[in-house]
Amino acid sequence: MRVLIVDDTSRARQSMKALLDAWHKPEEVCEAANGTEAVQMVEEFQPDFILMDARMPGMSGLEATRLIKAKWPQIKIIILSVFTDYQALAIEAGADGFASKSDSPETLRKLLAEILQKNTKIG
Repeated sequence: MRVLIVDDTSRARQSMKALLDAWHKPEEVCEAANGTEAVQMVEEFQPDFILMDARMPGMSGLEATRLIKAKWPQIKIIILSVFTDYQALAIEAGADGFASKSDSPETLRKLLAEILQKNTKIG
């Protein structure tokens, strides 16, 4: 599984990477700091899965999700935010799931596993 982690803070990206390494040992992990970089990275990296922050400077994660899903609908995306009111917006943008950054790591792991199980190409 190839994963792209998108967040404007490097500490958040490193935390997500550490969690993924502990749970699933992805084949390859790339990082982007905003929505614009995320779209560029998808073009180059072709990830199977994206963990994307909702709010970032420049292009938001929600807008990047819309663009990515329009061109690459097979890529699975989980939107992450401290603001739970972004959940409906995330799903509307095409995200496959939403998790609050205040959720436990176990909650995020379960969501990731659930989404991966729905797509036999990835899981």
